[in-house]
Amino acid sequence: MIALIQRVRSASVHVENRLTGEIGPGLLALIGIQRADDAASTRRLLDKLLAYRVFGDEAGRMNRSLADTGGGLLLVSQFTLAADTKKGTRPSFTPAAPPEEARELFDHFVELARAAHPDVATGEFGADMQVSLVNDGPVTFWLEM
Repeated sequence: MIALIQRVRSASVHVENRLTGEIGPGLLALIGIQRADDAASTRRLLDKLLAYRVFGDEAGRMNRSLADTGGGLLLVSQFTLAADTKKGTRPSFTPAAPPEEARELFDHFVELARAAHPDVATGEFGADMQVSLVNDGPVTFWLEM
């Protein structure tokens, strides 16, 4: 599994002009699911995401996690993160999990996140989404399991 996380002041997702998810300060996580991923990799990625220290402490150093701050978590499925871009100018999506499997794992990831964190919002799996954010820093990290 892949998560491209961005520390945000705010973020939201719209589908067909309908708001599906919105957070204030926290993390926007774009989630890519690959063929080899399973329930264990969802748990490991969530644990890392919640504990990853990207928020400033009293000295301004990135020593606080989302779990420490209690900020929002916006989860958005994004299969393009699993693309193979090594050859040519057209991405290959062979590494991405098939849609049915990806949906099941993404839903499991959301379920685990909601059980572990108080403020979780989502996009809509498989939809054409418009994601808006105010990146804070900017601070962006690539996490992979």
